[in-house]
Order: sequence, then structure tokens, then C-alpha cells
Amino acid sequence: MRSHKMTKGLEKAPHRSLLYAMGLAPCELKRPLVGVCNAANEVIPGHVRLDPLARAVKDGVRMAGGVPLEFPTIGVCDGLAMNHEGMKFSLPSRELIADSIEIMATAHPFDALVCVTNCDKIVPGMLMAMLRLNIPAVIVSGGPMLAGSFRGKSVDLISVFEGVGRARRGDMTADELEALEISACPTCGSCAGMFTANSMNCLSETIGLALPGNGTVPAVMAERVRLAKSAGKRVMDLLEKNIRPRDIVTEKSVKNAVTLDMALGCSTNTVLHLPAVFREAGLDLGLDIFDDLSRRTPNLCKLSPAGPHHLEDLNAAGGIPAVMSELNKAGLLDLGVMTVTGRTLGQNLEVLAARVLNHEVIRPLSDPYSPEGGIAILRGNLAPDGCVVKQSAVAPDMMRRRCRARVFDCEEDAVRVILDKGIAAGDAVVIRYEGPRGGPGMREMLTPTSAIAGMGLDRDVALLTDGRFSGGTRGAAIGHISPEAASGGPIGLIREGDPINIDIPGRRLDLDLDRAELKRRAREFRPRQKEISSPFLRRYAERVSSAAQGAVFLDK
Repeated sequence: MRSHKMTKGLEKAPHRSLLYAMGLAPCELKRPLVGVCNAANEVIPGHVRLDPLARAVKDGVRMAGGVPLEFPTIGVCDGLAMNHEGMKFSLPSRELIADSIEIMATAHPFDALVCVTNCDKIVPGMLMAMLRLNIPAVIVSGGPMLAGSFRGKSVDLISVFEGVGRARRGDMTADELEALEISACPTCGSCAGMFTANSMNCLSETIGLALPGNGTVPAVMAERVRLAKSAGKRVMDLLEKNIRPRDIVTEKSVKNAVTLDMALGCSTNTVLHLPAVFREAGLDLGLDIFDDLSRRTPNLCKLSPAGPHHLEDLNAAGGIPAVMSELNKAGLLDLGVMTVTGRTLGQNLEVLAARVLNHEVIRPLSDPYSPEGGIAILRGNLAPDGCVVKQSAVAPDMMRRRCRARVFDCEEDAVRVILDKGIAAGDAVVIRYEGPRGGPGMREMLTPTSAIAGMGLDRDVALLTDGRFSGGTRGAAIGHISPEAASGGPIGLIREGDPINIDIPGRRLDLDLDRAELKRRAREFRPRQKEISSPFLRRYAERVSSAAQGAVFLDK
């Protein structure tokens, strides 16, 4: 066993002495030691009640004959970090989380690993660590929160973000906004729509590194505790059979994950996280695979913000297994891939008797929301290396549009103008110098997109950025424009009033100027240099790759 590096042999007597100091018995040191990484904290609503789940995982490990050893990692709540300098640290935290787990599981050589997580960057960070370490491992989430209710309608956090714009517009009073903010997030858990956390938790099932139900069982249900207990038991079986993450994550499971991504209409952040996760398994995931599979995969679900349904509705409709069973009718998935259940994906669907229980939530293949998937990759003279849009959340009128540029060099300036009613129909709000290097940290911009929607402009105004968006974004929000402005990308050449052509069906994003003018501007262009006060962010900016490569650390 791997743990014998610190428990077996005469020379390891001091090591055993330290383990005995924690109350372990000699017989326990002969059993497998299982690291349980618990991301619980009292800051993130999705993580505030992870402790009971970590206890359930440890119970499962003990029931199966292992010895669990718990350790923590950090986490950032994107909602709380939104629209201030704290958001610069959110995406970079993904790399720190992966590194911290690698450190803990190598310095203390565990035989297996269970990661207890829930929210935005913590999920991909843990998946990255699992694949990097390549020891038997399972990931288990804390589950989504329930949707709130306001005036007889289901609401969630995005309702509150958009409520700010509605209040500024005069469509909602301050008292009504206060009532909404109290009602929108009624329980613990990851925010209730198909935002980044829930997207990654659902995709973890399809990748094969999480148990069925991981993405959709609500946080407050007893089934969630049983799922965590099962995860602890399952990791012991994986250890016995020596099934490791890289045995599960293959090119076939990559395609399965992206296919489900398109069917669900997941967050555009998956285009950052999936490449970073699969890179740890030695698999290259470029932007083209997202667009290729999007063209071949129908969009079967419209969960908030794209539609009226929430994760609890998807769970009641059969969850991710039901979506996969529908996709399988057209042969869109490879069911032969291995999963942490110890069975193949196809065998899981058979055991679960997976089927769709509500065709309003999960559309049949014969009647999809769209013949194409939720995400589209655009290219053009504004994005030579590509950019991403959640096309399932774009109004039909904005799929093709000629806009005039309104240019801002930071998010805060754009938000002020939007809320001061300085943006009009036909505008394209351009926010640059917010990419991985230029931000630095590639801030998520839910505040400006929600402000545009709240002001009633999401059918008439586009938002273009080298930064990124929340999974809660709707409208013609085009992000990850690469190369970014700080790296000399063409987004840095845009001037106030320039015409921009958006063609999502044609997969194009272009600045409508002749080549001579673009070349002249490029010769004169000098990217703006920001003073970065944080030592950590300085190091991050020096090492981070383009968003088109997943904003991962480059090997120097």
C-alpha cells in the first residue's frame, strides 16, 4: 500500500508514533489510509454544511475497512466575490486547490482519496488533483440548494442580480428587492440553476468520477448523506480493484462529458475547466471539440438562467442518468467507459433503469429546445483564437446582430454606465483587460450581464469581454475572447462606436473595419500595463495561459 511509506518498517517508528498521537490504534495502521479532503467553510452557502457529508464519507470508509484522515482546502464563493477585487482570486484559486491536495496526499501518502466539495472552482480543482495524483478516488458534492419563491414564481440568486437592474430602472421598489433577496436562496447548497458549480457537479457524473445523483440531489435531502456514505465505501472497492482516475478518464469519457455539457446547456466556464481537468490526464481538449459536439448534440434542457427550471426539477425528472438515457437513443454517448461505481456507464444506466420522468424538464430527442448544444465557439478578426457564448441563453433577435462598440477597460466602469442608463439598444458593451493575464485572474462578470438583463436590454445589447461569465448569465454575452487585450489581442484595438458583427449561427465575431485600418491600429497598439499589488496575482499573471487553453499554468 502507498501509505506504507510512512507506516511500515523499523525506520518508520517515529511516523507511527505521530499517528498514535492522534488516537489511531496499531491495527488501524495496517489498514488502507484514505484522505478525505473536506472543503467546508462558513463563507460559502454550498460549503457551510459539508461537515456532515464528510462524516458520512468517513463512516463509509470505516464500514469498508479503511481508516479516513480528513484535511481541508480553501474555497471562494463567486457570488460574494462578484464585482470587486476579490473576483480576481477566484479562478486562480483553482490551481491552489489542486496544488494543496497534491501536497497533502503526497506528503502524507494516502492509499485513496475522497474529495468533498460543491462550488465553482473547488470542483475542477479537486478533479485536477485526483487525476494528477492518480490514486483511487471519488468526488462527492454537497448538492444544489432549493429554488426560492417570490410572488408565486421560482427564483434564485440570478433573480436578485437582475433585480438590481430592475430596481434601478424603476420596475421594482427597494422594499420589493429586499423581499426578493431574502427569498431567493432559501437553503444551503450550490446556487439552484445550471450555473458553474452545478454544471461541474453534473459533468463529474458523466466523466465517471462521481456517483449517480452527485449533480442533482438537493443539498437538504437525506439521500445526499447516503450518497456521501456510498462514496466512502466505493473508494475502498476502487482501491481493492486498483481502479484509478486515469483508468476512468479517457478520450471517450471526454467526449461524453462535452456531449452532456451541450445537452444540458451548462455554464461557459466548463470551456475553461474541462480542458484544465483533462490536461491532468494527458488529454488535450481544444475549443474545436466543444463546437463540433455542439453542432451534433441537441439542447434538451433549459435550466435557469436559460429557462424556468432548477436543479431540483432536473433531479425529479430523473437527473443526469435520465439525460444520458435520452442521448443514448441517438448513440451520442460511449457507454463502455468505466466509472467509479466499478461498472461501465451503460451498466449504470441499466441498474438505475434510467429514463426521463418529465419531458418538460428534459426534452425528448424528437423535440429539443434546439438542434444544437448550449455552447458555441466563435472566431473572427476579434477572436482569432476563439471565444465562447452560451447560445442556449441568447434571445433569437441577438443571434445575428450588428452593434456599435461601447468600450471599457474594466468591469466597474461598465457597470456604472449600464446602471446610469447610459447603454442603448444596439450597443455592444466591450469590457477588456479582464482576461487571465490582464485582470489578472479573469473575473466573472455576472453583475454587468445581470444589470443589462434587469434594465430590459438583454434582447438588444451584447456584452463582449476577454474575461468570463457566470453560469447564471443570459443574453448575448460573449466571453473568453482570445488573445486577450493584455497579450496584444484585437479586442484591444476596438474604439468607441466601432461596428461589430455578431453571427452566432455562423460562428463569427468580427470588427467591421478594413484590413488596412486594423493593421494600422495593430502597429500603434501598446497593451495597457496594470500595476498588480498582490504578489500572488503577479505570479499568476506571469504563468497563466490563454483562456483558449483553459487558463492553466504554463510549464516554464
